[in-house]
Amino acid sequence: MSVVIGRRGLLAAGAWLAAAPALALEPPAAVTIRRLSPAADALIAPGSIVETIATGIRWAEGPLWVPGTGLLFSDPPANLMRRWTRAEGTRRFLSPSGAAHTDPALVREPGSNGLALDRKGRLLIANSGGRSIDRLDLKTGRRTVLVDRYRGKRFNSPNDLHVARDGAIYFTDPPYGLADGDTSPIKELAQNGVYRLAPDGGVMLVDGTLTRPNGIARSPDERRLYVSVSDEAAPRIMVYDLDARGMPRRSELWLDAKPLQGAGAPGLPDGMKIRQDGTHFCSVPGGMMVLTPEAEPLGLVVSGSAIANCAIGEHGTILYMTGSDRVFRLPLRHRT
Repeated sequence: MSVVIGRRGLLAAGAWLAAAPALALEPPAAVTIRRLSPAADALIAPGSIVETIATGIRWAEGPLWVPGTGLLFSDPPANLMRRWTRAEGTRRFLSPSGAAHTDPALVREPGSNGLALDRKGRLLIANSGGRSIDRLDLKTGRRTVLVDRYRGKRFNSPNDLHVARDGAIYFTDPPYGLADGDTSPIKELAQNGVYRLAPDGGVMLVDGTLTRPNGIARSPDERRLYVSVSDEAAPRIMVYDLDARGMPRRSELWLDAKPLQGAGAPGLPDGMKIRQDGTHFCSVPGGMMVLTPEAEPLGLVVSGSAIANCAIGEHGTILYMTGSDRVFRLPLRHRT
């Protein structure tokens, strides 16, 4: 396959939780790891196997490892959040996970999408159907809407989010959750934006020029913000140099994913996570790509279908991935 180098490379539960039987596992489709650089062996041991831990999901999204709870992940069209643990497998965790009683003619994905933890260990939810960023106390079950509007207008369908060390929440707001996308009669904002919700509750527009902002992550030193753009015509990952306020000073292309679309490769740039050692895990056409901070490709996890998002768990030793109707688990070599 052709390898693309980016521009920088070139120049968590209480009794209130709903319970249900574990999902049955079907025979998994073959999942392979393609090594694109010998340096991949320092991160993924040769002979490592990608394990399928859950299936039977309408669309698996937003994985999050919560210490003491297990892996949480969303199913936006089914309006469910599920939990996986080694002891119990996969069970229902929260229903509805997003907005109740939405009109399917208007809202395509009523459930939760991206998930994160705030600095106090509370669950943050990109509520696609509710068109808001929510906070859920995992001990009490109390749910609070943190923000649902920018300058008086409803968000489209918040998709993914990242929490900075100061507590600020960066999130993306494409129109994917709306049945008619950009032409939806309930779409109020002209832009599909990237936003920053400050600890004091103020919301600022980081970028309103992207057609399909999706996955989002900040570098370990917090000097840079990365945003995936799931635009079929121009699939890419952008990087923003941030100022002292956490707002962009300038932006540039970090990864051009257009050449990866060849031969019908499924998926687009979507969710991403960055490990503390700087390793990037990014959804791209074809699967989940592992890259250096300089956008040099190290490896690619290929499942035969789109891999939408990922989570780094268990002290950086496991990569969890949500791909279409399945959830995968890959051991990583721990590096600090």
